[in-house]
Amino acid sequence: MAKYLLQVCYTAEGAKGLIKDGGSARRAAAQKAAESLGGRLESFYFAFGDTDAYVLADMPDHASVAAITLALAASGATTSRTTVLLTPEEMDQATRKSPAYRAPGQ
Repeated sequence: MAKYLLQVCYTAEGAKGLIKDGGSARRAAAQKAAESLGGRLESFYFAFGDTDAYVLADMPDHASVAAITLALAASGATTSRTTVLLTPEEMDQATRKSPAYRAPGQ
């Protein structure tokens, strides 16, 4: 499975729901969403600043993560950014590959 970082920001309506239901309920909802698509929630943290929550999840494929982010967006309660994360071993594999690439102007 691949690992993903979701950076979630609550809209005003989402913040009202968070106040009503609490943080643990949001973590449980995220866990249920991941598990319903064959994934696993690794961690869920709330934060100060531009991003309200950071979620790490192991998911079976990009389509599953896209389905979750579509559900988040469609709710109107959040906006999110998704980052695909690589393990050090995956980076090792990448360093052993030699793509045919020509830089601009060369």
